[in-house]
Amino acid sequence: MERLRQLCMKIDGKGYKAYKDLLGSYTMAGLTLHIDHVQGDPFAPPSRVRAAADVPAGRFDPQWFTAPHRRTALEDALVRAAAETIRKHFARTGGRGNGGRIAIDTPGQQVLPRTAAIARPDRVEFRLSVELPAAGRTILGEAAARLLCGRLPDIVLETLRGLDPSHLRARIELADQQAAIRAFLKERGYVAFVANGSVLPRESGISDRPLRGDQVIRFRSPASLEVEIPLPHREPIRGMAIPRGVTLIAGGGFHGKSTLLNALVRGVYDHVPGDGREFVITDDSAVKIRAEDGRRVEKVDISPFITHLPFGRDTRRFSTDNASGSTSQAANIIEALEMNAKVLLIDEDTSATNFMIRDARMQELVAKDKEPITPYVDKVRQLFEEHGVSTILVTGGSGDYLGEADTVILMEDYEPSDATATARRIAGKPEHARRKEGGERFGAISRRVVVPDSLDPASGGKHKADAKGLSHIRYGNHDIDLSFVEQLVDPSQTRAIACMLSVLSRTFADGRTPLADMIGNLYRRIADEGLDIVSPYAGKHPGDLALPRPFELAAAVNRLRSLRVKD
Repeated sequence: MERLRQLCMKIDGKGYKAYKDLLGSYTMAGLTLHIDHVQGDPFAPPSRVRAAADVPAGRFDPQWFTAPHRRTALEDALVRAAAETIRKHFARTGGRGNGGRIAIDTPGQQVLPRTAAIARPDRVEFRLSVELPAAGRTILGEAAARLLCGRLPDIVLETLRGLDPSHLRARIELADQQAAIRAFLKERGYVAFVANGSVLPRESGISDRPLRGDQVIRFRSPASLEVEIPLPHREPIRGMAIPRGVTLIAGGGFHGKSTLLNALVRGVYDHVPGDGREFVITDDSAVKIRAEDGRRVEKVDISPFITHLPFGRDTRRFSTDNASGSTSQAANIIEALEMNAKVLLIDEDTSATNFMIRDARMQELVAKDKEPITPYVDKVRQLFEEHGVSTILVTGGSGDYLGEADTVILMEDYEPSDATATARRIAGKPEHARRKEGGERFGAISRRVVVPDSLDPASGGKHKADAKGLSHIRYGNHDIDLSFVEQLVDPSQTRAIACMLSVLSRTFADGRTPLADMIGNLYRRIADEGLDIVSPYAGKHPGDLALPRPFELAAAVNRLRSLRVKD
């Protein structure tokens, strides 16, 4: 580390680009510092630094490395510990141009595989970003030496010294319990579980933290839907299990329907202790579906829902640069099915009305041969019986779904009850009858093959794949808008998607392999070699990445306006 200190002093007062002289590796007792990337100027994205340190003896149990969910939970806890050390003791000094800031990719409420920390039984590597200090564009060598040789190693060493093995063990045990619930659901034919006592409401519309206070209503399962699940490390847990099939969440406005659904939407991810949704678990193949006016669609077979469009447009290979509400929702469903989604989560509030329902009176007014849209109500049962795809639907305005439902959950004052029997009685009344539309079968699910060149991000000979916050990616000359992809929860997932799109283009897009298989091949490689491999800086600091699901990666591919699918 003394060599690094001397280099900092040697470049003191020089132009900012002289910081590149610091690239390389430096050691001190029990710690190695790798400076992998130096920012081009004080206002450029921060420099990338890895700090690897020995773990004090006895802090890690070797059993914590025996399963992917355990390792993910451990690394998540390490990242949070480092972030807290930075927050408490190493606050930012100076402004953006002056440098001095050290940061780590800090997680939110979800526990995701990410590249910010890599744990081994005897060693931990933290991936940090550092703003190197300067006065204007003049290097402040002494300040850089204090930062790199003092503050940064102190952060790492203090984080490791402060680790509480009992806290880490509790995190691993929670991950074991969440994994056990997921296994139970798959074995017993359920698609979701909400534990008694869960806190579903969030702090606000812009905060994912739990609502607190005396008026918070904790979840309580109806007796008829309640199950008991044995868990490791603790007593069994009880709560509401939603079976496979068609489930309606009904009730009046502001009674908690969407709150429950939103918890299920995020239940595809594990949550941290204290979130309130630690034991809200949803099948990890569940995809939130909504209308998305204006999105591009490329050769998607939406014929199960939409046929005989005016002017003879083919809906078996439907393309548009500006989808309507109904065509976009149909495309979103088919694209999810193409990726092997087994649960669809739908809220009528974000759906196209004419896609969801067509009541008896409208059937009488508009003849079927003049209506291209077969509403989802006529396909939801076929979708389950033919393809094993369940639906959980929030509805407060249409009773036509009552006759299709296997389970009806009625929300009143944020408390659920089982209204299945009542719903079936109502649905059986002859005055509510309507004619079924759309044929006797759902239809086949296509497997599209991407034209490789259409995934190429090169723009004017220059590769460009950059994430902009949670919802936007600049890819080549195109902007990918992911604003309506609701199960993206972390900007680091979006950064990973930008990298993964480039890897798909370079390595997996061969013009023969279907899109779903191409993405599956990439995820198998990630499972074998780690998320680092998608970064252009693999082997060094891979950037601040978190693993998205295959469904969100596919959503980005499908929203790329240059995308072309083979005929």
